[in-house]
Amino acid sequence: MAQGVWAIAEQREGEFRKITYEVVSEGRRLADKLGQQLTAVVLGSGIKDKAGELAQYGADKVIVADDPRLEQYTCDAYVSVLAQLVKADTPQIIIMGASTQGKDLAPRLAARLDVMMAQDCTAFEIEDGKLVATRPIFTGKAYAKVTFAENSVPNIVTARPNVMPINEADSSRTAEVVDAQFSLDDSELKTKVVEVIKAEGKIDLTEADKIVSGGRGMKSAENFKILEELADVIGAAVGASRAAVDAGWRPQTDQVGQTGKVVSPNLYIACGISGAIQHLAGMGTSKVIVAINKDPEAPIFQKADYGVVDDLFKVVPALTKEFKKLLGKE
Repeated sequence: MAQGVWAIAEQREGEFRKITYEVVSEGRRLADKLGQQLTAVVLGSGIKDKAGELAQYGADKVIVADDPRLEQYTCDAYVSVLAQLVKADTPQIIIMGASTQGKDLAPRLAARLDVMMAQDCTAFEIEDGKLVATRPIFTGKAYAKVTFAENSVPNIVTARPNVMPINEADSSRTAEVVDAQFSLDDSELKTKVVEVIKAEGKIDLTEADKIVSGGRGMKSAENFKILEELADVIGAAVGASRAAVDAGWRPQTDQVGQTGKVVSPNLYIACGISGAIQHLAGMGTSKVIVAINKDPEAPIFQKADYGVVDDLFKVVPALTKEFKKLLGKE
């Protein structure tokens, strides 16, 4: 019989990403409701010493798959290892982040195990001992509650970043850290990371607490400088709408929306963005949305918590100036 909740950690260069703490914390809540154990699973190279840290966020046990071939994420290797671990110890629930990595890994793992999965979830509940996941549908215009067939075990789900609260770290907690038993056949590994090109100094949109985004109303790539100045003052990432990316004003990695990155920051400032459905689908779960647009009929205002109907080229510099005063950065 399936028992336990597994939270799949995500790390880069030996450091856990924020989404890891979110899924471990949510895994703890689910495990408590089921009265079961929470196991965190960490894949990487030279990471065993770091793995015990996850106990502070609720893990009872940490399984470490340590191998040089797992240092960089590749779907082939990660799916192979996780599938072996799952088959050896069938958990009831597997939760991971709906990050770029998680969105690639979860469906491949579900296919390998021949089970169902729910992607990009915003809430989880346990009802009658079974997992119920809530996820947006129809580009965020509605939410569906998803359950799993009796024979679909484990239940695999991914959690939207910045939605699940992180438990306060408890340094008194400890966890059993064990080495995973697995095998990797090099002939099965079809992909290999040959180079990682970093965007130096940029905050990852999916993990950003605050985002300042620009759309068609920015008029040119050069005008994004005023958004970068505001973002620098308040410690935000800079995003863009599809229109701005298609115009060549920002790289595709900055795109927020259904065909870009799905984000859920505490603060989202939309500048010159009309609010097309595909864009709203990518940022609609933000905690506070501020819209700046000179068109009072722009759809973005229907979603915004605060709206400013004015020229963004006057409003944004004024905001930057006020934030500098407020934060003592003049």
